Amino acid sequence: MSYLVLARKWRPKNFSDTVGQEHVLQALTNALDSGRLHHAYLFTGTRGVGKTTIARILAKALNCETGVSAEPCGKCSACQEIDEGRFVDLIEVDAASKTKVDDTRALLDNVQYAAARGRYKVYLIDEVHMLSKSSFNALLKTLEEPPEHVKFLLATTDPQKLPATVLSRCLQFNLKRMTPRLISDHLVYICDAEGIEFEPAALALLARAADGSMRDALSLLDQAIAYCGGKVEESSAAIMLGTIDRDYVIRLMNLLASGDAKGIIETIREIDEQFPDYARLLDDVARDLQRVAVFQVVGTCDSEDDYSEKEISDLANVMPIADVQLFYQIAIMGRRDLHLAPDPLSGAKMTLLRMLAFKPAAAESTETAGPVSSGGVAAPRPVSVATKPKAAPVQSAQPKKAVKVWSDPDWNVLVPNLGLSGASRLLASNCAYLKREGDTVFLGLDPRSESMLTKQRKGLIVDSLSKYFGETLTIDIEMGSAAEETPVQQESRKADERLEEARRSLEADPNVQSLKSMFGAELKTDTIEIISGDKG
Repeated sequence: MSYLVLARKWRPKNFSDTVGQEHVLQALTNALDSGRLHHAYLFTGTRGVGKTTIARILAKALNCETGVSAEPCGKCSACQEIDEGRFVDLIEVDAASKTKVDDTRALLDNVQYAAARGRYKVYLIDEVHMLSKSSFNALLKTLEEPPEHVKFLLATTDPQKLPATVLSRCLQFNLKRMTPRLISDHLVYICDAEGIEFEPAALALLARAADGSMRDALSLLDQAIAYCGGKVEESSAAIMLGTIDRDYVIRLMNLLASGDAKGIIETIREIDEQFPDYARLLDDVARDLQRVAVFQVVGTCDSEDDYSEKEISDLANVMPIADVQLFYQIAIMGRRDLHLAPDPLSGAKMTLLRMLAFKPAAAESTETAGPVSSGGVAAPRPVSVATKPKAAPVQSAQPKKAVKVWSDPDWNVLVPNLGLSGASRLLASNCAYLKREGDTVFLGLDPRSESMLTKQRKGLIVDSLSKYFGETLTIDIEMGSAAEETPVQQESRKADERLEEARRSLEADPNVQSLKSMFGAELKTDTIEIISGDKG
């Protein structure tokens, strides 16, 4: 008996077997059960997410001999013939190979005739966006007013190419890309059912490599079973896919955070021994940087797979926000231009080194030119006091200067002097001082900035306040507007005042008045902008 590939063997036969796409299945189930059936359905989405599979199940539900319902029996002749692809009243067309108007006219010649076997004559047109303009025109009239016994099921990966006249005559369902976790769980189910030994980490690799496509995941699983000799192992699957061990990616991220160029070169040398896919390496780095950026903003990781949130949390604590944003931009641009490099290895290596070379300069004026790291790349954030001899007197005098006697502060003046940076300073700038009771300082936070409040950032503000005033303090941040302006609100108000003053100044300018008088000109005040507030 010939082998049936997993993608075909495990293709869902009914809605209950379909993985994901609950929003589409719910709508179709309700329509079938209530009898509110449209004459044309359009399924859109990337490859392998279930467009034609759902369309075939819908055709089976419409023609099942037990009646129209969301649960076709799967045993009658109509259901079995549809599963086997030989049902006479299900006309499947690949529009990519039949794009001409003559093909479409020939297809529609028999529309007026009743179904031969089933309840409905169903036209399933795959990749419908490939039809020519003339073909769409030929289809349009029938699509607008089809006979009662005809249903159109259209599928496409590119709905933007469909004419608006066609889109307006269809019920459109957008199928989502599947998450790595959803794909991985389904692969586990299939391996258990097939009696295949596997390592969960190996299936997680296949799920990420499938890029949202369940069909691609099943094809990769077939390939992995053959490559690994029947047992799907992580190391073999990684070699097959050309992926990089997770530990290497985390090591590279930590080396980027510390500015260790020499360590990056040595790690890349180790990775190169595994014959990796460097495009995938840069993808993994960019994906981790994106997760770090999200963690720094909302305090949690948006990962849908098995990546450790602790790893992302640790990186978020040591990588400045500006660095993360720059590194991400360099990673995706390096990935895009990888084919232009002399070879993938040098392209990936230069991308990582470019992240260090263009690392944002330190805020302190004494650090405008940092020392050179062990790898020969300028390190803009030196941590050794010996590299900053001029800063030593400032550091020795700092403790005396930092200790202040408490008095109710002007929060707008205090925040810039607390030494905060990044997201913690932004959080403090969106707060207003309320009062102090005992060792607790009460602050009011603008409700629009609630997502910025995390335990880590709150702790940084507490540490800075305690250090500044030389006593142990805690803070209580309450949601709601305060009587006092926050630093952000104050800055916004001052900017508005400067803009209003500029508008009044222009309105009163003699030259502007002359232009208005002579030519009937009109000053567009809503286009006036303050170019710089530092220069007079």
